[in-house]
Amino acid sequence: MNRLLIFLLAIVVSMPAAWHTPLADGAEPREIVLWPAGVPEPRVPVEPAETVERKADGISRRSNVSNPRLVVYDIPRAEPAKLRSAVLVVPGGGFGVLADEHEGSDACRWLNEHGIVAFLVVHRVPTAKMPVPNAAPVQDVQKAVQEVRGRAAEFHLDPAKIAVLGFSAGGQAALVAATNQPRFPGADPAVSARPDAVLLLYAWKIVGEGNQGLRSDVAIDGTAPPMFIAQCGDDPASVPQGSANLYHKLVEAKVPAEIHIYEAGGHGYGLKAGNKLPGQLDWKARAIDWLRARGWE
Repeated sequence: MNRLLIFLLAIVVSMPAAWHTPLADGAEPREIVLWPAGVPEPRVPVEPAETVERKADGISRRSNVSNPRLVVYDIPRAEPAKLRSAVLVVPGGGFGVLADEHEGSDACRWLNEHGIVAFLVVHRVPTAKMPVPNAAPVQDVQKAVQEVRGRAAEFHLDPAKIAVLGFSAGGQAALVAATNQPRFPGADPAVSARPDAVLLLYAWKIVGEGNQGLRSDVAIDGTAPPMFIAQCGDDPASVPQGSANLYHKLVEAKVPAEIHIYEAGGHGYGLKAGNKLPGQLDWKARAIDWLRARGWE
């Protein structure tokens, strides 16, 4: 064995466990089970089994998630000594399915392109017909934040730079999770389950009755994390009053916030390949600018 080969092998062996490489083509990303000791109530039945189907619109959607988990979208460290930032992506789907491609894996890869480690939150569905539809997803989001923060050293992350990006129903779950104390048993009091920043894309049904205020399970005060809010004015599912009311509440509480309401673009566009309108495209640049201004890079 020549000296060069021995030298290269020594480098590989000496690499720390926190050094993660990008996925090779066709490779399966790493997954982290959120509840290895058992999923808390409310549970989703294990039957029917979890499935992923590509619909007529060409987009895949995931059904029947009973075992919530994180999918890791890691990137190499550009500066080995520098701690990195992370964003947890929470897809929507009306709490019936997960639109975890254009509101999930695509968003994770987009964040990777900007030097941010991403984690896809595969939360429990369907929960839409449960007494509190967002209860299980909120638990999963809070546990996911706590899990990533608790493993910050493993992924070479700054534990104070963990954000959540939620789309539609995932935005509702992210908002409720970020503005309340942990809603699951056995939460580690030493590791915060509250994200350091929240990005909401057309968050679903966050407005209060009569388009006044916010839904009752959103608790905005001065401890709320900074928030980035974006949606379109013609969104029939997530009315712009909800985003506007949230922004006003944040300003009143002196919480840093930024809002973008575009004229047209509808709902559920995420990172679809066919997006063409400014409201469907511009939010990505604005979101990255906002994250960078807060130190995410």
